[in-house]
Amino acid sequence: MKINTPLLNRHFCAVVFSAFLFAGAAQAEKSTLNLFIWSEYIDPQIVSAFEKQFDCKVNIDLYEDVDSMLAKIQGGGAGLYDVVVPSDNLVPVMMKQNLLAPLRHENIPNLKNLGEKFVSPAYDSKNRFTVAYQWGTVGLLARKTAGQPLPDSWACIFDPAKSAGSFMLIDSVRDQVGAALKYQGHSVNSIIPSELKAARDLCIAAKSRSVGFDGSVGVKNKILAKTAQVGIVYSGEGVRAMVDDTNTTYIIPKEGSVIWVDNLAVLAKAPHRDLAEKFLNFILDARIGAQLSAYTQFATPNQAARAFIKPLDLENHAIYPLPEVTDRLEFLNDLGFKLRLYDEVWTQIKTR
Repeated sequence: MKINTPLLNRHFCAVVFSAFLFAGAAQAEKSTLNLFIWSEYIDPQIVSAFEKQFDCKVNIDLYEDVDSMLAKIQGGGAGLYDVVVPSDNLVPVMMKQNLLAPLRHENIPNLKNLGEKFVSPAYDSKNRFTVAYQWGTVGLLARKTAGQPLPDSWACIFDPAKSAGSFMLIDSVRDQVGAALKYQGHSVNSIIPSELKAARDLCIAAKSRSVGFDGSVGVKNKILAKTAQVGIVYSGEGVRAMVDDTNTTYIIPKEGSVIWVDNLAVLAKAPHRDLAEKFLNFILDARIGAQLSAYTQFATPNQAARAFIKPLDLENHAIYPLPEVTDRLEFLNDLGFKLRLYDEVWTQIKTR
């Protein structure tokens, strides 16, 4: 029988090439990290350094509010993404829904770098599912106007007689409604219907006078563009705006506000769990932690990182509030099924 050598060689080459492609695809799959995070919330140089050290590729998808993030995770994202960044009050919700993977602490030795306040927090005992990433506050970003005092109260949003000019609202139910509750002298965690109704009415009235809603980054950008004079933002956006434009300033209103901790968590169905835990450990490195906060201008929960943070940042009370200010701040609680009260209020605010 005559053997067709060229055909045999082509077949052999095809098999080898297919095997090579399959092996290459498998290798590429093993060295990919899928990160789901707020916009402008990680230094691209940190991402590049992680990719170089672990010979991997980091894919980043962005969100602007926790509601859309949670909806995407619930809708199948738990098997698509590896690492997500939930706020403290959202962690118990995600734990109850089995959306988070328990952390293997032996793979995250830099946990030792966390400050005492961030070890075993109330929302995640013994850091079973999360490690603190950044923390900060909710407040006002205001443009300075010659001859006019800076606003020091939520009244500049909710009282037409005390307006400081055109303003932006934040597109976040707990933060926006929380501001109205604080203005009324109530807790940001109120579940009293009459208090929530009054807060709703304040927000609806403010909406009619405002430039509109946006995420914190969007509010910052609009104030920098002089589309608005005042807006509700997170502290990091406020401080970054002050760097970009010295005619802006960040203020925590005298009535008080929200303090929060954002966390890194590995999703329950993370396709690259080992690499995800390497990422958490990398972020908790002291020098990386300092680099991260220098970029975001949020406060670091990494005690070891403080040795590498610029003294001017450590002394900046917009980043690290004084004790008399933090005494007026509240963490958002997980309200369980009572959260539906806020969902109902938010729907009414957005549709009226």
